[in-house]
Amino acid sequence: MKKILNFIGGEFVEPQNGTYLDNYDPSRGKVYSKIPRSGAPDVEAAVAAAQQAFPAWSALSAQERSRHLMAISKLIDQKLPDLAKAESLDNGKPLKLAQSVDIPRARDNFAFFATAILHEEDPFHNMGSKGFNYTLRQPLGTVACISPWNLPLYLFTWKIAPALAAGNCVVAKPSEVTPMTAFLLSLICHEAGLPKGVLNLVHGLGPEAGEALIQNNTIKAISFTGGTKTGAHIASVAAPKFKKLSLELGGKNPNIVFADADFDRAVKTSVRASFANQGQICLCGSRIFVQAAIYDKFKSAFLERVKGLTVGPPQEEDSRMGALVSKEHLEKVMGYIDLAQAEGGTLLTGGKQVQMQGEYAQGYYLEPTVFENLSYNCRTNQEEIFGPVVTLTPFETEEEVLKMANSTEYGLAATVFTQNLSRAHRVAQELQSGIVWINDWLVRDLRTPFGGAKNSGVGREGGFEALHFFTEAKNVCFNF
Repeated sequence: MKKILNFIGGEFVEPQNGTYLDNYDPSRGKVYSKIPRSGAPDVEAAVAAAQQAFPAWSALSAQERSRHLMAISKLIDQKLPDLAKAESLDNGKPLKLAQSVDIPRARDNFAFFATAILHEEDPFHNMGSKGFNYTLRQPLGTVACISPWNLPLYLFTWKIAPALAAGNCVVAKPSEVTPMTAFLLSLICHEAGLPKGVLNLVHGLGPEAGEALIQNNTIKAISFTGGTKTGAHIASVAAPKFKKLSLELGGKNPNIVFADADFDRAVKTSVRASFANQGQICLCGSRIFVQAAIYDKFKSAFLERVKGLTVGPPQEEDSRMGALVSKEHLEKVMGYIDLAQAEGGTLLTGGKQVQMQGEYAQGYYLEPTVFENLSYNCRTNQEEIFGPVVTLTPFETEEEVLKMANSTEYGLAATVFTQNLSRAHRVAQELQSGIVWINDWLVRDLRTPFGGAKNSGVGREGGFEALHFFTEAKNVCFNF
């Protein structure tokens, strides 16, 4: 059975305690590899390796660091088929999705930040006869990157790439639920000749390896993507230590369809926004609000498309939805389906586990599920489910839908379908969300900042703001 190893100081090493965790293939419900159950000693070794590597790495020119990151990007591209298979196996998502979205975006994360550092400008202010001053941005030192299981390599690299590009050394912990692509990334970094200790990967459980990482006094910044409860704990630990924090947390995102929308586009995109990656994306539009004038028509067309989504093994060509990531997560999502029915919701489609045959019989499959007739402020419509469960709700006016859309504790993303330009701008401004898509969903531009409002987190990822997060600004003032 394959054994994943930690990557510390440029070497592949076993956990110091010698213990391992089972890594499950969710499509089959079976263990297929072993993961290090690392602890504080492993984290301390990784931090020490990063500290040792930092002076030389931070002293490299932007061009030299860029070459290292581009080499990693090119190797990810060369190994894209193997990485996609590993992610599909680890996560349960359709292989096509990993091939077309997750791994290419991981490749592009490294390429973007490799080139972005070549085009940064330091602010310069001319004070006339008094002199001038400029802002000098310097790397922080050793930083921590902690990523989730739903987009394991895509979100992992979105943190690691800007941290390395800015001149920091990194100690990273991938999710113990989906560790394989992170392990393959460490192999790629080794093959690409990344200097020893610049990137260190420690596998293990959040309360053990993760806790040791956020408690470590040497770590200067923490970039975390995951649940709001865990984010609150990280903040409580890190704030008294005055560490920089970027927390990308939960979402319960509204998907608003006005009567004047491009109907076919709104239906097609809403289905994708609801059930991509089995609904296991923090940006999924799980609360669909449809203007009453087209509600029945939209519901009919939406359900027709949803019923056409094939649930099947990730490796099969016609699978549009794969397996949920774990047995525990499947049980959690099924619990919310029971809750929706208890709250008076009408089940329109789905709601049951899907039983596969043969080697996939023990996999964690669930039908795409749609409810209506639920209050906008019920638990089903307020709590993050993180699975293929969505609700349909009619509305009459902008004021009404904004009240419903903004009613949750979250504020990560929103989608609006309308052909009225004034309404699009007006509603986007009033939505309490870090990102608003108009007539589309999950469109990404790496130049722009990304993050949420309210309990969806603090800080921004993406663009030059990500680079700036991993640096500290120093003002240098010259007086003639």
